[in-house]
Amino acid sequence: MYDGIIQDLIDEFGRLPGIGPKSAQRIAFHILQTESFDVARLAQLLIDVREKVRFCEICGNVAEEATCSICRDPRRSPVSICVVEEAKDVVAIERTREFRGLYHVLGGAISPIDGIGPDDLRIAQLLGRLGDGTVTEVIIATDPNLEGEATATYLTRLLVQPGLTVSRLASGLPVGGDLEYADEVTLGRAFEGRRSVQR
Repeated sequence: MYDGIIQDLIDEFGRLPGIGPKSAQRIAFHILQTESFDVARLAQLLIDVREKVRFCEICGNVAEEATCSICRDPRRSPVSICVVEEAKDVVAIERTREFRGLYHVLGGAISPIDGIGPDDLRIAQLLGRLGDGTVTEVIIATDPNLEGEATATYLTRLLVQPGLTVSRLASGLPVGGDLEYADEVTLGRAFEGRRSVQR
């Protein structure tokens, strides 16, 4: 425990997700000890993010305008929508450069334990986007955990309609992983998603 403002700073950093007490302490002391660290710029960026960044009116991704850059991009295919839980998932999928459609950010996953039900997510907005028949494929890319699976199952049942293909991202063994360290669910998914190697 430190006195006064240093402890307050450590405590604030410690409130951020994924930052434990040790990491919070390291960040605070880095700011304190590094003379070249631009504290004013960091403070201004934090203020700017709160004031200027919002969520896209169409997909729910982060944006500085009413719509995000992906929704505004005319080169994106309007027939495919990839449904993700959070805006950070959009970035992860974009890094693969495999998907050229549009996105829909739910804003979380169904979790009865945390009091999050379907009405708390952006599911109604997703259904609204499917209304005109332009979209022919929905790819569900929720996390491969209990909440993500519950959300995917709910969406799969909800999205049964003529002319719409609904799929789920495959999950299984990571590249470079060892079978002996894989849990039963992951290994089971790998068996379910197996594909023929014969041509």
